[in-house]
Amino acid sequence: MTAAPALMPLLSSVGYWLLLSLLVGGVANRLPPAWLACPPLRRAGPAVPGIRRWKRWIPDAGPALPGGVRKASLVQRDPQALERLALECRRAEWVHWLLWAGWIPTLFWLPLAGVVVNLLFATAANLPCLLLQRHSRRRVQATRERLSRG
Repeated sequence: MTAAPALMPLLSSVGYWLLLSLLVGGVANRLPPAWLACPPLRRAGPAVPGIRRWKRWIPDAGPALPGGVRKASLVQRDPQALERLALECRRAEWVHWLLWAGWIPTLFWLPLAGVVVNLLFATAANLPCLLLQRHSRRRVQATRERLSRG
């Protein structure tokens, strides 16, 4: 009986992250493309070390919710498919930025150690995805520019 109160911070955090992920992902899948428009990325920028080695370990949760799209299904070289892929990469970036910020509300119900654990979890779970989406969007942008030049 005494173990139950001790598990409440853990159980509340797990439930919170599951609910937040479903909510953010579900809303993101319904965003109109115009909301996802963004300025082109600068080409120059530091490359993510070893991204080609570790990107295969990042799951694609796009199709996990209704309205979602598996990004690998959009890898084609026609302009419409590339535009859709760029939008899906941008959508995934927004999802992971919002999920990363999800640790902030834990300040209201968890002790400091729990908040730190949630911050570390949010960073470990979302930073690789953000780096991968930014990398992918840069590559899609470069391909679109090459195709438009002919």
